[in-house]
Amino acid sequence: MSAPLRVVTASRRVETEAGAPARLSDQVRQLQAEAKRLAGEHIEILRANLLQTEQIADEIARGGDAYPPGVRDLARRLHEDSVAKAQLIQGIMARV
Repeated sequence: MSAPLRVVTASRRVETEAGAPARLSDQVRQLQAEAKRLAGEHIEILRANLLQTEQIADEIARGGDAYPPGVRDLARRLHEDSVAKAQLIQGIMARV
């Protein structure tokens, strides 16, 4: 899992590499960069889960008479949707 976000209050001073207190705008940029990195990790987890769903759905869709026909059909459609959505997410993230 990803690391939790930190809360920075006005009373907390962040220091720069030189040891001087960082400006509030620098803190905001740092937190925004961290949030963006964590969002990217979260999106990658979603994509990985979609790929896992695709694999399981394909197994069920091809499972034959052990699975009810309605479930097999739903799994087949879920398999197709999961593949498409994972590829769409990957394409969007490649442009970012």
